[in-house]
Amino acid sequence: MARVTFGVAVLVLVLVLVLETHGWRQRMAFDHERLDVYRVTVEFTCWCGALLDGPLGKTHLSVIKQLERASTSISLNIAEGNGKRSSKDRCRYFDTARGSALECAACLDVLVARKQLQLPDVASGKALLERVVGMLSKMTLKLLGSLEHEHEHEHEHGRSHA
Repeated sequence: MARVTFGVAVLVLVLVLVLETHGWRQRMAFDHERLDVYRVTVEFTCWCGALLDGPLGKTHLSVIKQLERASTSISLNIAEGNGKRSSKDRCRYFDTARGSALECAACLDVLVARKQLQLPDVASGKALLERVVGMLSKMTLKLLGSLEHEHEHEHEHGRSHA
């Protein structure tokens, strides 16, 4: 019985190594790739790309370019902001990403209003955007709380960076 268990363990280990070398498990080289909000944003970007390349592929409204630009901006600002060292800078980039997510939601509303899409067409995309906006809001509030704590600590000890 012990040999069978050992043999199965070795087989599983070999299988995992083979699958990993063939890209089964994507390695995350950057910190922002570990953020749930970043992964949901990339999911939205894929959803949006399918919409832009599919049913909206021949639509020539200016809102199409705006949606493409804003959807890309979310991920880029999350990645860049997550790489910033100061909480203040991180907040600024996360706020910009949040604004781009809200802009995407408005673009989808405009496409529905212009009868290019129907409400059911945009429901899953807007659900992803709601998650993104919620996560970014919480992240920013948490960072702002740490900033306030840092300033209180500085004033208690008579230090100021003004």
